[in-house]
Amino acid sequence: MGNVYFYGLTDFQAIATGAAVLASGGGGSYHDACAIVQQLADQGYTGTVQVQDYDGATNACVLAIMGSPDAADNLTLTAVQNSISNTVAVMQAYTGMAPGAFIPVEIGPINSLVPLIGAAMSGGSIWVVNGDGAGRAVPELPQTTFTAPSGPAPSPAALASDAPTLVAAEYAVLGSATASGIESLAGGVVGGFGGYSGIAMWPSNASNQFALSGSYIPGTLEQARQLGLQMLQAVTPLGTSAVAASIQEITGRAARAVLTNFYITSVTQSTSSASLDSGIIRLDNAQDPAQSTETHYLYNLNENLIMYSAASTTPDIIAPDSICYYSESTGRGFSNASDDLAQYFDAATGRSTGNQVSVIAVQTAPQLYKTPGVVASFAALLRNIGYAGGMPPA
Repeated sequence: MGNVYFYGLTDFQAIATGAAVLASGGGGSYHDACAIVQQLADQGYTGTVQVQDYDGATNACVLAIMGSPDAADNLTLTAVQNSISNTVAVMQAYTGMAPGAFIPVEIGPINSLVPLIGAAMSGGSIWVVNGDGAGRAVPELPQTTFTAPSGPAPSPAALASDAPTLVAAEYAVLGSATASGIESLAGGVVGGFGGYSGIAMWPSNASNQFALSGSYIPGTLEQARQLGLQMLQAVTPLGTSAVAASIQEITGRAARAVLTNFYITSVTQSTSSASLDSGIIRLDNAQDPAQSTETHYLYNLNENLIMYSAASTTPDIIAPDSICYYSESTGRGFSNASDDLAQYFDAATGRSTGNQVSVIAVQTAPQLYKTPGVVASFAALLRNIGYAGGMPPA
C-alpha cells in the first residue's frame, strides 16, 4: 500500500504551490487556489484528509473541475464545494454506489485540491489517492493514463453546475466507450453550464474489478506537496536552477531550466466553444520588447503545449514534456489563467509588469508517455495549432 499521509490546510497550500509549477501552465488558477485554501481556513476547517495508494477494493472515481480557467476566474470555495456535491450526487444516483475514494485527474493548483476538498466535505468517509492521470495538467481527457486499455471505462461521467442545491443545478450523465467521446460530449455541456463544471468519471468498483488499480501515476500529490513546501519555506525566492534540480530529485524525471528571468511582453488568449482557453505568450529577455535580443513564443491550450525561439526552427520544448512556469520575482509558479498572468503582464497597458518569469522543461512521466494513444493525442493537438514535426523521444 505504500505510505499513508494525513494532509491538513498547510499541506493543501503546499500542494497548490508545487502544482502551480508542475502543471505546465494548466490545472486551474494558482491565485484562486490560494484564495480557496484561505476560505477553508476562514470556515474553520482544521481536519485532515487521508491520502494513500489505491487499495483496489474501494469504490472510487476521478473527480475534477473541467473547462475554461478564465470562465472560472475568481473561483470560490463555495462554487467548488457545490460543484463537487452536485456532481458526486449525480454519479452516486446513477451508479448506486457511494464513493469511498477520489483520484485527481491531473496535477494542477485547482484540480489537485478538488479531490482533497471533496474528501474534507465527507467528514472522513472518503480518502484521496496519492496519484493522478498525467503527472502534469492536460488539455483533454485522452491525454491521461486512465485511457490505457487495462483501465476502467470513462463512463458514466457525471457533470454538474455549481448551483447551491442539486434541485437547482444543471447536470448531465454522459456515456461513451472512449475518453475522446466523453471529451467531445462534455465540451458542449460545460459550455452550456457557463464554461466550467464539476465532473466525476472513470468509476472503479466491484462491477469492473476496481479498474482504477494501476491506471494512475503514483506518488504525484506528495511530490507536489514536497516541492511546494520547499518554495513556501524559502526565506528568499529560490533560483530557477534550484527549482529544476528539486523537481528532478522529487519526481525522478529530468528537469532543466530553459529560460531564466525573461519577461512576458504579449498575451493573446481566447476561449473556444469547447470551453478551452487557447493562447500565445511572448517572452523576451528585456522588459521592453524593442530592446530584446532573444524572443520565445509559447502556445497553450489551457496547458502549455510548445515553445520555440524566434531564432530557431527547432522547438525549445514540446508536449507531452511539461513546460513549467516559475518566477524568481515572486518565488512561485503560475498558470495561464488571466488572474495568474496579471502578476506578470498588464493586459490594460499591454506591457510586462516587470516581474520576471522562467520556464523549466520537465520530462514526461514514463507511464504517461507509454500509455497507448497519449502521444498521438498530444500530436493531434499540436497539429491543430500548426506544428507538424516530430514528437520528443521517451
